[in-house]
Order: sequence, then structure tokens, then C-alpha cells
Amino acid sequence: MEAKSEMNYLNNANIIEIFESLQGEGINIGENQLFVRFSGCNLNCKYCDTNHSKEISTTWSLEKLLKEIENFKGKTVALTGGEPLLHLEFLKEFLPKVEKTIYLETNGTLPQKLGEIIDLVDIVAMDIKLESSTGQENRFDENDEFAKIASKKIAFIKIVFDENIKDEEIKKTIEIAKKHNLTIILQPKMPMNIGFQPEEIFYKYFREYKNIRLIPQVHKFLNIR
Repeated sequence: MEAKSEMNYLNNANIIEIFESLQGEGINIGENQLFVRFSGCNLNCKYCDTNHSKEISTTWSLEKLLKEIENFKGKTVALTGGEPLLHLEFLKEFLPKVEKTIYLETNGTLPQKLGEIIDLVDIVAMDIKLESSTGQENRFDENDEFAKIASKKIAFIKIVFDENIKDEEIKKTIEIAKKHNLTIILQPKMPMNIGFQPEEIFYKYFREYKNIRLIPQVHKFLNIR
């Protein structure tokens, strides 16, 4: 079933929107990027702020998308969603033709698909979806394998967390990051609950891991997309 659905993306992709904005998360924060938001996701996180339904998307041909990117004056194209890796066959055709830095935003649960295009991307922004904040079951085995592949390029782990984060989730996230020498970006779930102090969690549980940063969603503070 999955292979059949991907065939639809060989020459076309379902894209919700394409827009230029500043990156508000991760290690490239503040950089001007062209965001290509693909429809569809294999997860259903309760905090998700993006409608990634295929019903609101538009079909873009390979040629049309390449022309849009060619007109962008910046250096980086961010593939986001949804989950871009669900469009694997389209990406395998599309990415070799793009002459810009490719920044892949992904939920970090599809390692086999990442392995097929890792040589075609430059930066991997990998979410680890914690059950305590997303309502989705933790998938640390997939996250571990994904991080191993992602570490071949510039890559980092992002986790969205709130006051309900669990000791085991903290332990496993740090374990994966250490194993593959990746930076962790701690991102408080927004809007934050009254009384929630994310820096307290940082200092109590994460400060001993040297390669870590606590960063809110800066684009929301700047009131941009």
C-alpha cells in the first residue's frame, strides 16, 4: 500500500504552501529560507500547529517546483510538512536538480527512507516525538537508526517538551544524541502552560550534556510564518 501511494509522487508532489521566511527553530535560526511544505504525515501529534491534510494541498510538477526555487534569492530550501519523506520517490527525482542547500525537517521515524536520499540533503533537523507532549507512542528504536544515518551530514535533534516530560524520555534522548554526537535543541511546547519554567527542566536534567541549547520558537515571537 505504501509503495503504491508513493508512485503518485514520481513526477508530482502534493504541496500545501511555499513561502520565504526566517528559520525559527534549530541550529540555523534566523536564516532566510524558502519553505516547501509537503502534505501528509505518518504521525498525529496533539500539539501540531500545521494542517498537513492532502485535501488542502496543490499538485506541483517537478518543473514548476524547480522554477519556483530558481527564483528564490537565498541559499537554503527547507523541506517541511507534514513529513517530506513520505514523498520519497518525488524527492529522489527532485533533489539532484536543486542547486541550493537542502534543509530537511523530519519527524525522525523513517530511517530507511532517509537512507535513500541522505546523500542528496545537507542538513537534517530531526524531531524526537515524546509521548509526554505529543500523545504519540515513543519510537526510540527508529529514532536511533534515523540519527545514525542523519549523522553522516550536518544534523541535530529537536524535542518539543512540557512539564510532563518523563525521566525515561530524557535518558533516551540524551543517549541517542551522545551515541551519534548530535546537538539537542530543547523547544518548549507553545503556548506554554502557566507556571511552566522550561529552564528548570534544562538545568535539572539536561545541563550535563554539553551539546545542547534551549530555544523557543523564535518565528512566533517575531510574529512571522
